[in-house]
Amino acid sequence: MKSIDSKRAIDLVMRLMAVPGKSCQEEAIAQQVESELDAMGVATSAISYDAAHKRTPQPGQVGNLIVRLPGNRKQPRVMLSAHLDTVPICVGCQPRKRGQRIVSADAETGLGADDRAGVAAVLTTVHETLARGSDHPPLTLAFFVQEEIGLQGSRNLTVSKLGKPEMAINFDGGNPWKTTIGATGGERMKIRLQGIPAHAGLAPAEGASAIHAAGLAIAKLHKGRWLGDVRKTGQRGTSNIGVIRGGQATNVVAEAVEIEAEARSHNSEFRTAIADAMQQAFEDAANQVRNTAGDSVVASVVRRVDYDSFHLSEEAPVVRVASQAIRDMGREPLSSVANGGLDANWLVKHGVPTVTVGCGQRDVH
Repeated sequence: MKSIDSKRAIDLVMRLMAVPGKSCQEEAIAQQVESELDAMGVATSAISYDAAHKRTPQPGQVGNLIVRLPGNRKQPRVMLSAHLDTVPICVGCQPRKRGQRIVSADAETGLGADDRAGVAAVLTTVHETLARGSDHPPLTLAFFVQEEIGLQGSRNLTVSKLGKPEMAINFDGGNPWKTTIGATGGERMKIRLQGIPAHAGLAPAEGASAIHAAGLAIAKLHKGRWLGDVRKTGQRGTSNIGVIRGGQATNVVAEAVEIEAEARSHNSEFRTAIADAMQQAFEDAANQVRNTAGDSVVASVVRRVDYDSFHLSEEAPVVRVASQAIRDMGREPLSSVANGGLDANWLVKHGVPTVTVGCGQRDVH
């Protein structure tokens, strides 16, 4: 197997990491990717954007960058993908080479290898393929926005722009010999408990405390083993109450509490069961806390599935392709299932079987 131009590849990833592009502000890095493609001779007509950024909870500068390249039409179309955005601490990154590693020159600034290393892997693959003029399948390149804030780019992807790829290799994560063939699903919840305020010293019974209701709900979930590592009826998942805001003063019966929580599981039905139990606990607790007039705390719950779980078979064509590519480099693939979300969660949901391969990042955030 002919080796790639490693110096060019390293220069490319360092160039990409120096370009700012936190979530929702990916325009500059998208333009850099366009510039790299132009230098390879990719036609402008092959490059387009969708309108994902207009459908996301937080508006962004640009949508997903999508490139469709011709190839041998007797072969199935293959997609290569990575995400453009980085976390905020990576803005102002100054990549430096230190031995065999690339690090940030400023210890207070992140490197942004997540996922500029993935973007570089896709671009390097295209460069080497075009430079060699070898027979290759039709290719789709997808560079997603807003991955770091809930996989929003891939979630809101305009699937029709992809050209119907039969499989995808997504570049993200660390170990380059690892093939992630499945991932958990996640659901987030925003819970508001609306109580009835009253003076806590003069007339506490006239109030209905939202904090009291929150405490009852959490205690019930703890006792029922619905918090943390959740294992029931042979299924396993996790849940967490991560944010609680409420109350105004010690002498006021708490009028309102806002809570943010999540549930996860590799089994979609069990993830829903965990979220159902959490919602029921807060609704029941709210109904229990009443004032002397008989009025209760009121619970309102908003739920959103961030991403659904998936698990590809070891015999799936895309898993075989990814595994063989790693073996061709003299390594044995390490098959894994992730406990967090990936763009692959939504790609599989959209009908594109996807394996995620690492790009060498370590301590990515």
